[in-house]
This record gives sequence, structure tokens and C-alpha cells, in this order.
Amino acid sequence: MFCLRLHLGVVALQRAPCGAAEALRVELPGLRLAHPVMNASGVLGSSPEGFRRLAAAGVSAIVTKSFTVEPRRGYPTPIAVPLEYGMLNAVGLSNPGLEGLPGLVKAAKGLGLPVVASIAASSPGEAERLTAAAVEAGADAVELNLSCPHARGRGLVLLWDRRAAASVVSAAASVSDVPVYAKLGLVDNLPAAASRLLEAGAAGLVLLNTLPAMMIDVYAAAPVLGNRVGGLSGPAMHPVAVRAVYEVYAETGAPIIGVGGVEDWASAAELILAGASAVQIGTGIVRRGEQVVCETARGLLEWLRLLGYASIREAVGAAQRG
Repeated sequence: MFCLRLHLGVVALQRAPCGAAEALRVELPGLRLAHPVMNASGVLGSSPEGFRRLAAAGVSAIVTKSFTVEPRRGYPTPIAVPLEYGMLNAVGLSNPGLEGLPGLVKAAKGLGLPVVASIAASSPGEAERLTAAAVEAGADAVELNLSCPHARGRGLVLLWDRRAAASVVSAAASVSDVPVYAKLGLVDNLPAAASRLLEAGAAGLVLLNTLPAMMIDVYAAAPVLGNRVGGLSGPAMHPVAVRAVYEVYAETGAPIIGVGGVEDWASAAELILAGASAVQIGTGIVRRGEQVVCETARGLLEWLRLLGYASIREAVGAAQRG
């Protein structure tokens, strides 16, 4: 396997510009992508300069930072801790609020790429307001963040409440003429939770958000993060994300965007074989740099050719059939 990875890594850098191959094209509800790789919400998705960097990096779509109705300053520092096996962070959904959403979505749209507006609502009313603003500003899809592991009143707490989560999804879908994707975290019986949200109106799913985690300074005898508890991302959570995508796809067959520990073509391919049609990279961009986007897309193309797949579509969920 090591030799295969090395061979593909070398060949991928020598051939095919990022996204310039018919075999890599992906069609999801509301999204026509040149290749399967986009950024994850929260990574370079909060400013026009960040959007330009993402476009230059070669993403197939731009995913914005999660917006709330009221502006949020976020949590006290430190908000992120690099780890050997990933990253621990608790940013606190810092964002300019509903008033800042239209301008940033329009700025992203100006780059000629599909735009996914991420929103974090704590009630059906908030979901309606945020979704309506995103759609009016030109978003091609809405990603409903139901799974931030450290956001009080929204995120995982909301997802644990079956009726509340379904009502927020239903409210968002009711005012949108573009698809709404539900972003889930790790909960008991994830396939059942996903099915409920699909029934409530979600057109697709984003799996998997960061895992609740914390770190303690053994000399200070205190939690390291300013918020104490944060989310674990990166390679450490990748096998959990693969399992989540595999089980949810087996149960629902729904369109899935896989996220969690993608840092190269092989980790992306795992999520695709499990059932994801596209992937998002978050911590991988932080750890490896923005070139990881095109490196991943090019590596996927060589992988498809090596295995004899004519397109990404043929590879989606192939591990279910093996």
C-alpha cells in the first residue's frame, strides 16, 4: 500500500490540473462540482480574502463559516491546539451575524464557484431567517450545522433532541428553493438520526463534525482550551467519519459529503468508497497547506484510473458492494 501511495503521489503531481477531468465531476443536489474536494466550514470561509485563497487553492465549491442570527465574538483564547494526530479547537462560532451573511455570500459567489452557506440556528425561526438570507444572497446550497460539539443551545445539544433538530431542518427547507444539507455529529444510532432529518426535508448530509474532546495541562492542572471543551478534528477522527458515512449511506442511500481527517487522496477515497460523493477538507488545509486540495483531487484521478473506474460516481459506496 505504501508503494502504491508513493507512486500515485508522484504521478499525480505531474499530470492533470486540479479538477480538469471529466471523471472527477460530481453532481449533488444544487451543486455541480468540477471535482469532489471543497473546504470545510470554518477554514478560510469567513472573509473575501479567505475565499480568494480557497479559489486559488482549487476548491470545487466554497463553504462559508457558520452564521448565527446574532453576532458572536467566540470563546476566549486559546481556541486551538495542534496535536500530533490532529487538532483540538473551540472557536465558538465567531461570526458577524445575520447582517454580515449576505455580503460574504455575494463575495464568494463573485469568484465563479458554487457557494454553500453554513448556518447554525437554535430554533426554527432562526433557521428560517438565516436560510432566507443565504438564498437571497445567491447561495447554491445551505449547510445546516446541527453538530458543533461546544456551542450551547445549538449543535450537538440540538441534534440530541430529535424533534428540535427535525423542526429546524423543516423550517430551513420550507423557505429555501436551494437544497439544505444537514451536518451531523456523532450520536447514538446515527443512521436513524440521519433518516429523520432527511424525512424533515434535508436534501443531503454532511458527515461528520468534530468529536467532543478536551485536553488538560498537567502542570497547570487546568483545561488547555479557553472553553475547556472543544472539538477533535484531523486524522484521529478519520476512522470514525468513515464508519459514519458507511453506516448512514447503507441505511439511507442519501447524497453525502464526507468530512473528517481528509489529508490526501487515500483518506478522501475511503470516504467515497464508504458512500460520500464529495469531501471537505478542514484541518488538512491547516496542517498541510492549501496545496492539499489539488493534490487530493489529482490523486483521486490517478486512483480512479488505477482501479478502472470511469468516474467518481462508480466509486461512491463501492465498499458496500465488496
